[in-house]
Amino acid sequence: MTSATAAYTVVVPGPHVMPALCGPRDVYLRQIEAAFPAASIVVRGNEVHLEGADAEPAGRLVEELVMLLQRGQHLDEAVLARAIDMVRHDERPSAVLSDDILRGAKGRPIRPKTAGQKRYIDAIRQNVITFGLGPAGTGKSWLAVAMAVQALQSKQVQRIILTRPAVEAGERLGFLPGDLMAKIDPYLRPLYDALYDMVDPDGAQKLLERQAVEVAPLAFMRGRTLNNSFIILDEAQNATPEQMKMFLTRIGFGSKVVVTGDTTQIDVPDGRSGLLGLERTLQGIDGLTFVHLGAGDVVRHRIVADIVAAYERSSERSSERSSERSSERSASGTAGDGERSRSGRRG
Repeated sequence: MTSATAAYTVVVPGPHVMPALCGPRDVYLRQIEAAFPAASIVVRGNEVHLEGADAEPAGRLVEELVMLLQRGQHLDEAVLARAIDMVRHDERPSAVLSDDILRGAKGRPIRPKTAGQKRYIDAIRQNVITFGLGPAGTGKSWLAVAMAVQALQSKQVQRIILTRPAVEAGERLGFLPGDLMAKIDPYLRPLYDALYDMVDPDGAQKLLERQAVEVAPLAFMRGRTLNNSFIILDEAQNATPEQMKMFLTRIGFGSKVVVTGDTTQIDVPDGRSGLLGLERTLQGIDGLTFVHLGAGDVVRHRIVADIVAAYERSSERSSERSSERSSERSASGTAGDGERSRSGRRG
């Protein structure tokens, strides 16, 4: 590799890497040129030559892609788009996209797909309690379950506890058939789904039967001390402040906790969410951290990321309008006070 102000050359090793790097009909090279319009790309033999003002960042991207392909990573347009975004933010796709957590139920590796997700799993590894906050589709719960299964398989913990509040989101629990657990089960289904992604159904059933994995509503945590466990509290925005305090004080020795939530989707009555203001309350506690994920970390269909971004912009505009109205009321009140004061002096 050689580098100059307006030129960059990447040597691609092995005959199988170059076709995967270029993509069918050079579609990936065209995608790179579209992302870095001030760079032109020419392939000669096993070398990729880049020229122009964007040659350096585009060249670094190509080098990162080569490393990913050498490690067996599959490259497609979605992966390339995320890699481009990382390079623009001075992050290394090869460090993010090749961090294997474990092999899933179908043998495919479970990995972070964005830099935010990488920060999230690193925080889980390094802390006793990690709060993962962000919109739907950012992988908060899915990655937490993956980390829990990995900890169980490596014998770092003896069991996994998956819990979430059973809060009604527009429907009443009473209309559901069956006993209490049958009524609550649909609320816990997303946690089962994530578990089945990590472990095949037979293996998951065995873990549930021998209570190596427990799935229960948050209310069932009261009065317990949870030792040597990996505990996940999902949908924590629907826990009340009292429930949140109860949950966080259940943690025993040898345990690790992940709390996930999205404060834009609060269903708890009166909006009394135990997540609101919690980061300020718990700041400065060693071994406890908050990780915020955003629209750029959404890994579902592209339209989901666009929807999340639209809601975020709408929320920002609403906050700005609210601040403007508060400022206007404050200014109006000050002016009124001054007028009354002058009037009093005249009297």
